[in-house]
Amino acid sequence: MAKKFSDLRAKMKPGAQKRADSIAQTMLAEMPLNELRQARGLSQKMLAQVLHVQQPSIAKLEKRTDMYLSTLRSHIEAMGGELDVLARFPDGTVKISNFSDLGKAA
Repeated sequence: MAKKFSDLRAKMKPGAQKRADSIAQTMLAEMPLNELRQARGLSQKMLAQVLHVQQPSIAKLEKRTDMYLSTLRSHIEAMGGELDVLARFPDGTVKISNFSDLGKAA
C-alpha cells in the first residue's frame, strides 16, 4: 500500500527536511516553459487560445532554445506572469530596464 508523503516527511530528521525544502525550492525556481505552463494548470490548447495562435505553435515555442524577448514576454504574460531580464554578476544582480516597455502598445 502507498504511504502518505506527510507520514514519510514526519519521520525525516529536521536537517533532511530542510535540505529537501531547499532542493524543492530550487526546482520550482527554475524550469522549462512546458513545465511552467503545466505547473500553472494550463494546457497548450488553453494557452494557444489566449495568444490567438494554434496549439502546434505553442508546442514549437516550448521546444525552442532561442527566441525574441517579445515572444517570451507574451508567452509569460499569457500565463499570468511578468518577464524580467536580469544580469547576474559576482558582486550583484541588475535588472535590465531596456526591455520594460517591450511589446506594449505605443
